[in-house]
Amino acid sequence: MNIEANFPDLSTAVVMGILNITPDSFYDGGRYIERTNYLEQTERMLLDGASIIDIGGASSRPGASEVGAVTEWERILPVLKDIRKAFPECCISVDTFHSDVAMKAIEHGADMINDISGGTFDPHMPFVIGKHNIPYVIMHMQGRPGNMQIDPQYDNVINDIRDFFQKQVNIFTSHGAQRLVLDPGFGFGKTLDHNYMILRELEHLKALGYPLMVGLSRKSMINKVLKTKPEDALNATSSLNTIALLNGAKILRVHDVKEAVEVVKLVGRLG
Repeated sequence: MNIEANFPDLSTAVVMGILNITPDSFYDGGRYIERTNYLEQTERMLLDGASIIDIGGASSRPGASEVGAVTEWERILPVLKDIRKAFPECCISVDTFHSDVAMKAIEHGADMINDISGGTFDPHMPFVIGKHNIPYVIMHMQGRPGNMQIDPQYDNVINDIRDFFQKQVNIFTSHGAQRLVLDPGFGFGKTLDHNYMILRELEHLKALGYPLMVGLSRKSMINKVLKTKPEDALNATSSLNTIALLNGAKILRVHDVKEAVEVVKLVGRLG
């Protein structure tokens, strides 16, 4: 597999389409479990302009119960194989914090690993990523999905996230990983105020020198402000994605690819 050919050039911003193959994700749980559905959704996202498809086999919504590596891999394997066969030039990301799932996914054609724990849940992850030097997302999270939204506290949220990133970057680069992406983890162990402070100060994280990915799509930081539901949060998602791009984001992780690609194109016209 030629990872270099599949992974997009991040000199300009790109869109990552979310493909949740879980029964319990906060917005689209259960929609894409069947083969016909996930292949149709993948094709739709690629046609709409997605540069990366992110396969998730375990929900990480607030309060979610964690899924073991065996169950997660049983969900991911057939989807990964089918998408790789049907769309050989597609850049496929696998969303996992299990190192053995990451290793198997790479062996079966994944181009990228997206880890909500940034390598903190599984001590073997740096070895796997370093061995393959595959693109890898270090996301920041305080706590774990089951408890992360129970009174999150920081001395200074931007400084604390920046320190976390620097520590994890040092660990992964010491094992040979060079193709790192940083995700501040909106909604993962953050209050509403924390989330908007991170969005406002995103350039301070960009200064670390690695591409930034943001996942704002239909999240509670929108719905709590607007008193709405995820189903009604598309317009607001586009608004926040615009701010993220203006503040330095390079990858937008979204449920709605077409609208995010439009945002990228419009912001790109600013130069």
